[in-house]
Amino acid sequence: MNRAPVQKADSPLVSRNPADPDDIVVELHGCGPDTVTGAVHRASRARTEWLAAGAGARSAALRRAGDAVEAASEELAGLLVREVGKPLTEARGELARTAAIWRYYAQHPYDATGAVHEPASGPGLLLTRRRPHGVAGLITPWNFPLAIPSWKAAPALAAGNAVLLKPAPEATACALRLAEVLGQALPEDLLRVVPGGADVGARLVGVADVVSFTGSTAVGADVARAAVARGVPVQAEMGGHNAAVVLPDADPERAAADIAVAIAGYAGQKCTATRRVIAVGGALPPLREALAEALRGLPARAPHAAATVCGPVISQAALDRVAGARDGALRSGARALAGAGARRPGPATGWYTDPVLLENVPAHHELHRRETFGPLAVLSGAADLDDAVRAANSTPYGLVTSLHTGDLDVALAVLDRLTTGMLRVNAPTTGVDFHLPFGGEKESGIGMREQGRAAMDFYTSSRTVSLLPAGSA
Repeated sequence: MNRAPVQKADSPLVSRNPADPDDIVVELHGCGPDTVTGAVHRASRARTEWLAAGAGARSAALRRAGDAVEAASEELAGLLVREVGKPLTEARGELARTAAIWRYYAQHPYDATGAVHEPASGPGLLLTRRRPHGVAGLITPWNFPLAIPSWKAAPALAAGNAVLLKPAPEATACALRLAEVLGQALPEDLLRVVPGGADVGARLVGVADVVSFTGSTAVGADVARAAVARGVPVQAEMGGHNAAVVLPDADPERAAADIAVAIAGYAGQKCTATRRVIAVGGALPPLREALAEALRGLPARAPHAAATVCGPVISQAALDRVAGARDGALRSGARALAGAGARRPGPATGWYTDPVLLENVPAHHELHRRETFGPLAVLSGAADLDDAVRAANSTPYGLVTSLHTGDLDVALAVLDRLTTGMLRVNAPTTGVDFHLPFGGEKESGIGMREQGRAAMDFYTSSRTVSLLPAGSA
């Protein structure tokens, strides 16, 4: 089913293969404003029939959507590798998660949508009911171009909404193909892709009934302000500058293995990637050696190789950003424990950089506070646990923290002191359980959490209904 827009904007969208920038994956014109408005009207009409079809029809369609994703998983995994440079093993993992997300939300149309209460006095019934908002506007990033649109769209559809998806330009082909696959299971016009740049995103925020955004802090704040000004519900997930805290009793080899994957996996292009490593007391010397060795064992490689963990970054600008952050820190007195220079594996001409681990980064340096969104992390020591907690909490972000220790009592005591929305003990900062709430504090998130039951609440509003006998006061 072809869901591409028919009206052209002035500027074409060009998506390139990060492993081979001469390979253009897709080139097309984005939507014009009228195309977005027209898509909203068509989605609204489709949504009326979708809601009226009932829970059984919605559940069956979402289950078929999961089946369709699974059937196309190898093709879609190949597209992930080609368009966004995701290593093949991770691409297959994203496809498995995407199919599971659609099947998980296929159960939710049958959930209770409210409760019955006793009136304060006299006969009658008081009811609460959750009802869909209408058309959900989804603005999604390039790094998880199938899973993130799915964990937004599936609950929105399960609740009875229609969906318009504005993907990042770098993931245009993935979004269009995902919509075609899902179109095998969903009614026409219920889920449409509106490709484009910032102007299309702004237009969508201006006409949708509920808005969900994942991307940068600056853009997310603008999206939230625009949606709030219109009085529509909004959630924005805006990244993180995540810390891994390692206590002296932790196994340094195991901690290093977990942290290295969280730094280097998909070239650090995850909002949950580890950016800062804080070693407490005597944990620093053995962790320094183990982590540097682990990262040197994860060099940047072509993403289609099964053993690749760190593939290319998404663009030349991203490569320049990582190299600039590394080189600036080195000029300020930092020391590189791994990743002293950018590399291009073999004959490849893509945007590659090996994972970077820096030590002795000055306390005032921006690397302690702001993410580079690449495979770069800072290692530092902390005098004691209190010092480590202060350091972990010191950034404007608050998405996820990992704590590595063998002492459960200490872990339980520290968890309540860390100001992040997600906490992981003896596990990497990366990794998402799609049936649990996802999101952060401070600049990492605005609005309600994503995923799990929380998503169903976000895509609906609560109504209070009073049913009283005729003639009652």
